[in-house]
Amino acid sequence: MISMMKRVYTSATPMMAGFIRDVLENAGIRCTLKNYFLGSGAGDLPINETWPEIWVNAKDESCALAIIRLTLETQANAPAWTCPQCKELIEGQFHSCWKCGYTPQ
Repeated sequence: MISMMKRVYTSATPMMAGFIRDVLENAGIRCTLKNYFLGSGAGDLPINETWPEIWVNAKDESCALAIIRLTLETQANAPAWTCPQCKELIEGQFHSCWKCGYTPQ
């Protein structure tokens, strides 16, 4: 049986698409990351056609969209924090200190 695939996410940056792929896979949703290396084609191809895309089985679409929405809202609304090691102010969406590498347990 052939499974229908649905695009659930696209991003201008490969890093963000990879992050969302990891979030979905950690939630048990199998997905495919397309166009990851297509960015070099920008200019010859329409820019948004080169953006990385996340695709899932159609049966997982609504769950994947909910997880993506929750993840992005949580990341955007996280409060800033101060690194206890080096006292650097870190934006809330980051889980590790960019300056010293400290990661809260």
